[in-house]
Order: sequence, then structure tokens, then C-alpha cells
Amino acid sequence: MAITSPIPRDKIINRLQYENPWWVSGEIDSVYQKMNRRLYFDLFYPYVQERDVRRAVVLMGPRRVGKTVMMFHTIDQLLKEGETPQNLIFVGIDNPIYINLGLEDILQLAKEALKKESLAGAYVFFDEIQYLKDWERHLKVLVDSFPEIKFIVSGSAAAALNWYSSESGAGRFTDFMLPPLTFQEYIHLKKLNNLIYEDNIIYNDVKVPQYLARDLKILNKEFVNYLNYGGYPEVVLSETIQSDMGRYVKSDIVDKVLLRDLPSLYGIKDVQELNRFFTYIAYNSGNEFSYTQMAKESGIGTATLKKYLEYLEAAFLIKVLHKVDINAKRFKRITNFKVYLTNPSLRTALFSPIQETDNEMGNMVETAILSQWMHRENLDLTYARWGDGEVDLVLLDDKKFKPLWAVEVKYSDRYFKKPQDLKSLIKFCKSNDFHSALVTSINEAGVKEIDDLKFTYLPASVYAYNIGEKTIRMKNDQNIV
Repeated sequence: MAITSPIPRDKIINRLQYENPWWVSGEIDSVYQKMNRRLYFDLFYPYVQERDVRRAVVLMGPRRVGKTVMMFHTIDQLLKEGETPQNLIFVGIDNPIYINLGLEDILQLAKEALKKESLAGAYVFFDEIQYLKDWERHLKVLVDSFPEIKFIVSGSAAAALNWYSSESGAGRFTDFMLPPLTFQEYIHLKKLNNLIYEDNIIYNDVKVPQYLARDLKILNKEFVNYLNYGGYPEVVLSETIQSDMGRYVKSDIVDKVLLRDLPSLYGIKDVQELNRFFTYIAYNSGNEFSYTQMAKESGIGTATLKKYLEYLEAAFLIKVLHKVDINAKRFKRITNFKVYLTNPSLRTALFSPIQETDNEMGNMVETAILSQWMHRENLDLTYARWGDGEVDLVLLDDKKFKPLWAVEVKYSDRYFKKPQDLKSLIKFCKSNDFHSALVTSINEAGVKEIDDLKFTYLPASVYAYNIGEKTIRMKNDQNIV
């Protein structure tokens, strides 16, 4: 087969051999072997193992959440289970050496590099696939043409991958979203699981299994670190990167999405306007906005604002939360809404690390709590707002259109001592016939009764850990293949 490339054929083959050291050594690089696997690995791996269904696995997610490392951990697991090393082929599509090559060209060169007649039974990993033009069309052809090969691809432009894989890969691709780290995964990666133990708390007069802190002071310190640095595995594990978040995270995660990925996908002409708009949102994460206020403060027209919000949400940089009234009813016309970063450490990258005494601490804790819930699909999360009252998080039953629970996110111990000051929460509970609700704190835990209501208090760090732990457990319990 004729392959047209400005790079000599033997140089490309040398690159393939370099990228696949296990062909000779039988194991992945020791750097990756030493890294703790993300807790999402056990959810992802069964998709890779599934060979009866002719589908490529598309590993999606924001930049720097560990997709490449998860691919290497997958290869490591396959090797440990006895897979032939030469059946595992990894290709980093973002390397310029593969320019002008299609996926089938690369497969042909891999066969030459391995001196094989056929790649039947192989697992082929294409990393950063969005760098290949029309990747979804190429991949669909490969899946149809080589049913005996399992294809696993990853890509960082979450918006592009979501859009293209759903449009063009129907019936041929299985999407798997790898989000930023939960607080539970942060604790896991830092090997601090000894800070946590399992016990029961009383919620709504029922004993509920819950993970609690052995040393809350240390856990709270790690929670603040998580707010500042906790979304990305490499940042968590490197003090050097933490000392220069602006250069590392902003340039590598934010700028590439705002200045390259989104403009190329949606044809955005004024990239600096989009950049300024995101900066404005990031600084105000957790605040309530209206289109009128947003247009006035940003100087951007309402129609453009709506598109920008849609694009940023598709790229998994922000989450828009809509509101309900005191009776948990939706508003017919959307005028006000809240916007959150999907990861609080994005704010540190753009501005500076947050301190516990800063005024923004409350909003960042709220952002962190919401970011834990974002790992659950199809949750109808809202917030309640009426007159002078507000409740931070309300979950709706999307079938019965009724609220299931309410949470008030506080980073203060004041409300444990004075539950009567939670006037909005009390009103909301009474309006919706709730007998209990959850309130976060800094240090206090327990149950307080007021006006026939029972408020369960948990430190915000403990609550955040539990959301992540229960999400992983729930996903593991599902039959995901």
C-alpha cells in the first residue's frame, strides 16, 4: 500500500517502536507503573476487554485529567493478564511525525514495525485522536474493516469528541467520559486513605453508611489543597507544577481549549472575547447571573453569551445550574442561573491560590461540592431562589417533578450552633414537606432539630469525599458493559 508522507518510512517505524517499549521489554515504562491508577480505571477497563461487540472505545475528557496514563495502565493490565506484548499498539497522534497519515496508514506501518502479516487480535490505542482531521470517519471505517482488532482512542477536546462521536459514530463507538479528579480520587492518588474510616451517621432517622475523618484537621487542609490544585493528577503529584499553575494549567488546559479547540469546532472569530468571558465567569464561579447583567458586565450581546455558555459547557469547563422556586417548581422563562467551574482549581490557574480566610472560599467550596455531583450522569440538580431566600442544591425527581433532597453548602460552624439562622432552608423544607436536610460545615458533625426538622451536619471535606466514593461504588455496581 502506498503511503504518502514527508517523513521517511523508517523514521515513522522507529517512532512506533519507541512508543511501544513493551514490544521488547514486556512492560510499560516504570514512570507509569509507579503511578496510582485512577479509581475510574475499573470502570473503563471492561469496555476495553469487550470484544464480542464491534465497537471502538472513545475515552473523552478535558485536558490533563489522565487519559494517556489510563491508556498505559490499560496496556499494563493487559500485559499482566498474559496478553502478547506485540498485540498492544500505542500511537500518539499528536506527534508531527504522523502528519498526513490516515489511521489505516499507521496500522500498515505498525504491521511493518512488528514484522507481522496480520494484526488480528490486537488492541490498538490512538491517543489524542482529535489531531487527525475527520478522525471519526477514519475510525468508523477501521471498526468496520478490521472487526478482529479492538480500537481504543482518546481525545482532549471534549466538545469536539462529544459532537463528532455522536454524529458520526452511531453504533460504532462507545463513549467513556473521564472527568477531573474527585476529592476521593485526590486522597487516593496521594495515598492518604488512612485519613478516612467507615461508620454510620443518622440521616432522616435512618443509619446511613458514611466515610468519616480520622483526623479532620489534616483532611480539611487537604481539602483546601484540592480546591487549589486537585483537579488534575499531574498537578496533585507535583509541587513544581503547583508553584506555577498559571503557566502549566492555564496555558495547557484553558488556553488550548479557548484559543484553539472551541474556535476550530464552532468557528468562533473573536477568541479573545471568549477568553475574557471565561475569565469573568471563573472569577465569579458559584454566583447567580442573568443574561441582562452578564451582557452589561461583559459587553457581549445576549445571543453570543448563550452560545459561549453552551460551548464552554460542552468543553466541560463550566456547569450551568438552573433555578426553581420555593415550591421546587421551574420557571417558565429562564432569566437567572448559576455558573460553576467544573473544577475549582481552574480558578487558581487563572488568578491565585485561595486561602481559608478569603471571601471567595464559600463559593469555591460550593463549586467543589457541585463538581463532585457532576460525575453522576442524568441528575436533575438545581438551586432554589425566591424573594430573599435561597437553597444551594436541590435534586429534582425528573419523572414526578418533585424535590428529593436539599443541601445547604456552608463553610462555617456557625449554623451548627445556630440552626435557626438557616431561615431559607427551613422555609424550603416546610414548603416541600421535607423533614430533614443536609448542611455542610468546617468541623461540626451531628444532628440538630428545629421546628420539627432534622438537619444533619457534615464537614464539607467529608461530604465531598462521600459523594465521590458513592458515585464510584454506584458505577461499579452497574452492569456497564
